Amino acid sequence: MKILFVASEGLPFAKTGGLADVIGALPKALQDLGHEVAVFMPKYRRAEPTKAIIPSLTISLGATTRFPSLVEANPIGGVRYFFLQDPAYFERPELYQDKTGDYPDNPERFALFSHAALELAKQVWMPDVIHCHDWQSALVPVMLRNQYATDPLMRRLPVVFTVHNLGYQGVFPRASLARIGLPESLFRMDALEYYGKLNFMKGGLIFSDYLSTVSKRYAQEIQTPEYGVGLEGVIQGRADRLVGILNGVDYTVWSPELDTLIAAKYSAQNLAGKVACKKDLLAAFQLPPENLARPLVGIVSRLTDQKGFDLIAEMAIDLLKENLSLVVLGSGEPKYEKFFQGLAAQYPQQVGVKIAYDNALAHKIEAGSDMFLMPSRYEPCGLNQIYSLRYGTVPVVRATGGLDDTIVEFDPAKGQGTGFRFEPYNGKAMLQTVRQALRVFGDKRAWQTLQANGMAKDFSWKTSATAYVALYEAAGRSRIPRAAVTSN
Repeated sequence: MKILFVASEGLPFAKTGGLADVIGALPKALQDLGHEVAVFMPKYRRAEPTKAIIPSLTISLGATTRFPSLVEANPIGGVRYFFLQDPAYFERPELYQDKTGDYPDNPERFALFSHAALELAKQVWMPDVIHCHDWQSALVPVMLRNQYATDPLMRRLPVVFTVHNLGYQGVFPRASLARIGLPESLFRMDALEYYGKLNFMKGGLIFSDYLSTVSKRYAQEIQTPEYGVGLEGVIQGRADRLVGILNGVDYTVWSPELDTLIAAKYSAQNLAGKVACKKDLLAAFQLPPENLARPLVGIVSRLTDQKGFDLIAEMAIDLLKENLSLVVLGSGEPKYEKFFQGLAAQYPQQVGVKIAYDNALAHKIEAGSDMFLMPSRYEPCGLNQIYSLRYGTVPVVRATGGLDDTIVEFDPAKGQGTGFRFEPYNGKAMLQTVRQALRVFGDKRAWQTLQANGMAKDFSWKTSATAYVALYEAAGRSRIPRAAVTSN
């Protein structure tokens, strides 16, 4: 099977969140299963050297015409990588926004990207299925079922659309419809109209053949008003075409036995190297060596409301009254960046903070921390809690989405479970659960059992990749005319 991924980011080329990890790993897992896979992304400022495939592509965006090029980088693990090259649109300091907010021409940027993806399929690399990801590629199925509806090469091409985070939908003013060149007929309730505005994500949900999201629980949650972010009715209407497939982890990158970015390698059979990693992590954040005896809590995250930082801000003083240290890596909303910087200034012996994206330091935090805190308001899948399990770093999470699917509450009496969870979204519940974890940390034998339980878990991509293949096959069958199915 030939599978074309269309996504706005992916490792090793560009990253703002977990989507990039998935695009960096799932295509390789599918390739390992014997499929042909290609990835299509925008070419950002720091992209790898490329060679031209189509030097000039003519694409109309409303009253304007652009002439981007299609280029290709060297394959990675057998996966081909194609890019849309349009420097004015994509060679910017950040992917989606600057310090003033979202780029105002995001509708045009990602409409161009979606249109170019279909031209790549038609002219360069025709797949058996297109797999689109999040709102930035959601116009691919919209355009395919409208502008390309009578194209004999394209009209039966199936599309799978994955929701990685329903909180980001690509909602724009109605006037954007004309600027991106889509017909006014699509501005209706059963297409792109959303409370008087244009909603890219809604289009992907309606016009794709099958839908997926990144955990079974999140697939259930987004059909409710609490988590549906205004699209729960649309998703309920397509529930028979929606599946939850848990994200996997690339253990060649995230494993303490193989990790080249940490101070010492270690395994479940020999945890000695984890002590060296903790020493190294404390040094990286300039925290005193005496913190080695204290439990060390790590956080690697976008600093946003979604990730539960309002709970941490509410309970920070009480949290730091416990005998623990805290290290935080991330960037995001200015209020949380300032909060954590202030906390580190107020408690320099206990708290270390770096406002940045730093992959090497993220690995050090996973390896050197004793616990990993993820009190998310909602979490479609989450990857850091899965990384933490493999590194013997015990997750403390809110039971939502993928966090609920991947972390089993530890029972000290039975020696079963992999972490600690709380259900109510409030600071007291979070603090109580951290204290519960601290009590178990004080029992060395119980803690080692807990670590071993987590390190034994296998969330590799093979199982998830196999589930996606089944989804692609179902999408393909859905595009076969009924008469053809009957005759077979």
